Amino acid sequence: MTEWRLLDTGVLTGAQNMALDDVVLECRSQNLTPNTLRFLQFSPSTALIGYHQSVEQEIRSEYVKRNGVDVNRRITGGGAILFTPTCLGWEVFADKESPGIGDLKWDLEKLARKVCNGAIEGLKRLGVDAEFRPKNDIEVNGRKISGTGGTERGDAFLYQGTLLVDFDVDLMLRSLRIPVEKLKDKEVESVKERVTWLSRELNALPSIEKIKQAFVRGFEEVFDMTLVPGGLTDSEKKRYKERLPYFESDDWIDLVQRPKTDAGQVMAVRKTPGGLIRVSIALDLVGDFIVSSFITGDFQVFPQRAILDLEARLKNAPTDEDFIRQTVAEFFEETGTRILGVDPEDIVQIILEAIKKREFVEWGVTLEESNHIMTVNFMPDELASQTFDYILLPYCAKLVECDYRYFEGCTTCGDCTTSDIYGLAVDLGLPVRTIQNFEHLMESIQEFKERGARGYVGSCCEGFYNKHHDDFVETGVPMLLIDVDDSTCYELGEEREAYLGEFEGQTTLKVDLFTKVVKVLSEKGILRGEVLSH
Repeated sequence: MTEWRLLDTGVLTGAQNMALDDVVLECRSQNLTPNTLRFLQFSPSTALIGYHQSVEQEIRSEYVKRNGVDVNRRITGGGAILFTPTCLGWEVFADKESPGIGDLKWDLEKLARKVCNGAIEGLKRLGVDAEFRPKNDIEVNGRKISGTGGTERGDAFLYQGTLLVDFDVDLMLRSLRIPVEKLKDKEVESVKERVTWLSRELNALPSIEKIKQAFVRGFEEVFDMTLVPGGLTDSEKKRYKERLPYFESDDWIDLVQRPKTDAGQVMAVRKTPGGLIRVSIALDLVGDFIVSSFITGDFQVFPQRAILDLEARLKNAPTDEDFIRQTVAEFFEETGTRILGVDPEDIVQIILEAIKKREFVEWGVTLEESNHIMTVNFMPDELASQTFDYILLPYCAKLVECDYRYFEGCTTCGDCTTSDIYGLAVDLGLPVRTIQNFEHLMESIQEFKERGARGYVGSCCEGFYNKHHDDFVETGVPMLLIDVDDSTCYELGEEREAYLGEFEGQTTLKVDLFTKVVKVLSEKGILRGEVLSH
């Protein structure tokens, strides 16, 4: 039976841990150090981006600075993660031709599965029934407890994972730019249900030494070897001392700098017969692939973990429409997943609607702003072929005490956001109407449709959009709708009053975004108003 080194480097900073990763892998590749299982811990909490990522795109920099969260870069790829002092990192450094490894080196998934099996066996010894989930996660009952990844150098590889022992999910959500920008409290709770941690599964917090011992036995069993405690070699110590300043420097942390416009989150939401579906996707625009996704809502799915498995399958998937449709179709066929009242094509369409919001960037809209735009009867990538002839605005954005609150019209006095947009429309010669209730909206759409109008730009809250999406679709009229700010009738539980035109609260139109959209569409000749102007 072969011997490997057990290297426990204790609690270090992010820079110190990353420098050691680089040094140990290099020395292993040069045969200056033995195959090694390393345990690592972090203090302070550290947000680690993948080697190919940029801090600007992945980290909420202002938040981490204010809250004492360190930032560093891994030598491995993959997505951003948060290491808190209660997380335990584990790493395997080994020669590719090692017994039990050489026959797997050309099959990365099998290699990942075998290394992860060492951690899985360790978890089982602690009483946790964990399993491998392709492509590279370890889960418990569908919830991720350890994310993994690796890299290689010469004839050696590094494969690493992080075990969530007792985890602060809120800190993770606030520190990393994962796609939760518009998720409500219920959906945030759903995101939290996608991860779990050791103390949660055991209803107790094992000592860190007990966890390490379980993992030692697990890796020994899977790799048929013996782990012998040891320290850094003289060569590793020398290189670590030389290299640490670089891993502490901005040159390393900001090694990859990409503008925020190259990546970001896109979101789409839709009401189906089976319930509300909300999709939030982190995109890499340069690589044209999905970094991660969250599919949430009030639908019923069988088996319960199916959505988590679908999200895992979409990870790093290209944004190509045919590929996404095939991936979703194959997933439902292979797994037998059923969502009551929701077809696989419904999932495909909502994913595509979110992804295609990147097309708005070509119109001068940021990805973040695109999440406040909703389209009806056309997809975002079809905007150039649309024609809009008028603008509709909700009465709830007028001042409550305004004489025109419950009547069509506006004096453009400048005291509310309706006045700002109404005045803009008048200046551009565009027909504009303020809507007093749901019936008035339907009547106005039908009236303008009969007069030859082809579509409109309007504003409504997300709740109204979700509730009346089917009504909008049935009109057959293309609509470009911009979300509102502030509390809406739906958030206040007063949607019945709003339906009747009796809502007494006040919302705020997104004037900057609305103005940007109206002006660019007017300049491009898409928002014309010609039909209704004659």
